[in-house]
Amino acid sequence: MLTRTAIGNPRLDRWRQVRAFAVPPTMIETATVRRLAGDWAGACAGAGFDVDFRLAAVRRSRGRGFEDRLRDDLRNMAPDLLRWHMPRTADDGLLRPGLTIVLARYADDGGPVSLVARTPPAWAGAGQRISLALWDGTPSGPPHPHPHPHPRFRLDLHRHLWDVRQAGELRFRSGADALLGDDPPGTPGELPDAHAAGRWPDEARILRAAAGLAPGPVAVRLGSRCRMIVHPTGDGTPEPRIVAAPLDAAALALPVLPDAATWVPPDVELLRAGLVDADDLHPLVAAALVPDHTPADRTASVPQPGAPVVLDCNGARHRIGLVDGVLTALDHDPDTIRREELLAALGGPPLPCLRAIDTAHRRPDRLAEVRARLDHGDVAGALVVVETLLGPEAVLRDGPLRDALQAAVDGRVAYGLYRSGLLPRGRRNPHHVAGHGGPRRIRRNRTLLRRT
Repeated sequence: MLTRTAIGNPRLDRWRQVRAFAVPPTMIETATVRRLAGDWAGACAGAGFDVDFRLAAVRRSRGRGFEDRLRDDLRNMAPDLLRWHMPRTADDGLLRPGLTIVLARYADDGGPVSLVARTPPAWAGAGQRISLALWDGTPSGPPHPHPHPHPRFRLDLHRHLWDVRQAGELRFRSGADALLGDDPPGTPGELPDAHAAGRWPDEARILRAAAGLAPGPVAVRLGSRCRMIVHPTGDGTPEPRIVAAPLDAAALALPVLPDAATWVPPDVELLRAGLVDADDLHPLVAAALVPDHTPADRTASVPQPGAPVVLDCNGARHRIGLVDGVLTALDHDPDTIRREELLAALGGPPLPCLRAIDTAHRRPDRLAEVRARLDHGDVAGALVVVETLLGPEAVLRDGPLRDALQAAVDGRVAYGLYRSGLLPRGRRNPHHVAGHGGPRRIRRNRTLLRRT
């Protein structure tokens, strides 16, 4: 029987995986509670953001008026929503490394300054942290491979992707009001659904107006060597003119439409394909795309260990389950377990119950989920899964599970050194900086991951 990936859309299947793990409900809940309480810094911390400036220093250097404008934007920023919409790589769905993205631009007597979000270089990307900084053209904060804002990934013209005051604009700014209608029209020309071509003329006018330019054509980047030129028409004419263009000097000189205006958000495609429902989306995204939807209760609950597992053991039906925080063979007395463990250590065949416990420690059934959570920086969620399976007092054994947790610890150490500026920019392998042995006990794993 063919799998969904074989007969469906692998790109959308990857995006469904990203939406399941990249911004977990616990992160959204924590960041939202703190934001609603007026604690913008706490919301950033809850969403995995580092802040590279202090408002007191901003007030001293640029005055109270600028600080008030910046503080107003910070209090209305939903960092979890920004993380949801951040650019991601196509192969694994992780944050695109080494980016500087403009969120807001300010005119100030001391010169123009921008609020930017930055992703670390790939070698320091474990934990999927994002930093906020102020950019005025001079270096500040930890060394970054690309400190200048990237024109392709600017979000100052798309505040609905991070500002709660404009989050409801997502439906019409993305073209979803037509695509999610009862009878969605076809995409202009022969472009696939992933292109938001219906929005290009309006977005072109917004882009040129922001740059102080008269209405005119813009370039749309569809690939590394593929450009199209959009000629917005005046009011009263039916369609814009969209033509293919080679990479000549004229095409390269045109303003380039940002990616946020070029593509239909993956959430719209996932909804149209029936791969997710509104409750699977960020609440602000769901409210914009499905306005008549009543959200389900998203209150996070602590997973409870499941029922004991029953298996055949030497002709009998035995159980393994958690006792005092450790996965244990419930139908063998302690003396038998110690004797069988010693025999197994000397090379003898282990009991089926002990073999099942050993397999659960080294390669549990939910190992793929643990790895996905760790890859996307959800360390807390990964450890909850592990503790649910093995117990909080379990001693980790050599194998893929322990390797995955060890790699997460090493990656957080590398990120901490990057933030401190202690590693040269050319060093790309986080394992070069980790010389300590791996943590054995799960609770010690939790402590080390939090500490770094």
